[in-house]
Amino acid sequence: MDLALFDFDGTVTDKETMPDFIYAAVSPGRLRLGKIILLPLILGYKVKLVSGSAIRAALCFFGFWRVSADELETQGQRFAKDFLPTRLRADAMERIAWHKARGDTVVIVSGGLDFYLSPWCKEHELDLLCSALEQGRNGKLSGLYKGKQCVGEEKARLVQQRFNLSQFSRIYAYGDTPEDRQLLALADEAYYRWQPSSSFLKQDTER
Repeated sequence: MDLALFDFDGTVTDKETMPDFIYAAVSPGRLRLGKIILLPLILGYKVKLVSGSAIRAALCFFGFWRVSADELETQGQRFAKDFLPTRLRADAMERIAWHKARGDTVVIVSGGLDFYLSPWCKEHELDLLCSALEQGRNGKLSGLYKGKQCVGEEKARLVQQRFNLSQFSRIYAYGDTPEDRQLLALADEAYYRWQPSSSFLKQDTER
């Protein structure tokens, strides 16, 4: 049996989906205020002075602080049902189906949130490793991440924590950004933007 590791945004989908979830799940008032308060960070991200991790953390804190976890779960289920199917890549879904038909263990490894990734993965019978938000005793979210965001080294760490990699005959990995580099490095056969990634990984080790 083999292991297949798929990044989600930009790999399984044709775009980053967390911004769309934020627009769908955050109240209009917060969105309007957030566009003003977070504008410097957003501009910094566009010119690559602010990291993706930093902007995601800021958006989640501003958008989801003291929001009911139950409410966001409902929003996530709706998003997974209505929006995500419109952004799926046909070639990615065919590749996932190919792995499943072979009996491989197929895992989505994403920096996206469990609120919408969990119902989507459940529908497609896929394992999931992803980012999550803290929930207080009152059922409200703190807006902070529970642990680290599932990006970069954390992707590889979570995979190694969940699975004994030596039990698999072969490991496949699929990604589309430098945040997937450590995930791709776990694989015997890795693909970066659906192309063999050996040259991409070689460039990184030579820096």
